Amino acid sequence: MSEYVPVALKQLVFDRARGMCEYCRSPAKYAIDPLVIDHIHPVSRGGQTIADNLALSCQTCNNCKYNKTEALDPATEQVVPLFHPRQMNWDQHFTWNEDATQMLGITPTGRATVALFQSNRAGVVNMRRVLVMLNEHPPD
Repeated sequence: MSEYVPVALKQLVFDRARGMCEYCRSPAKYAIDPLVIDHIHPVSRGGQTIADNLALSCQTCNNCKYNKTEALDPATEQVVPLFHPRQMNWDQHFTWNEDATQMLGITPTGRATVALFQSNRAGVVNMRRVLVMLNEHPPD
């Protein structure tokens, strides 16, 4: 299996994601590092380089995910599937706290994904705080 993603497929993934990480919702236009293409089902585990298996991801979410497809739900201590942007709806697994700076998991999958991906790391929370003041967060 190849990890190479053709330019046209990268553009499709970027446009479909509206230029933001499909996990933590960090926008590419404010990201410190460029967003990358994530193989949702990793190539190392037989995943293919096709549109339905690709997601736009910030570098930290991508690094934290690595080749995992499951993680521990901190509330139940059960192993659950990670959020899959092609098969799951973001709003069914996550919400924002009152000031929209912290991403909250509202299902076992949501909680496990937030924990593993460090979705509320200091840098991204600070970025969200600034974007809230600019009326550019949370995304629609």
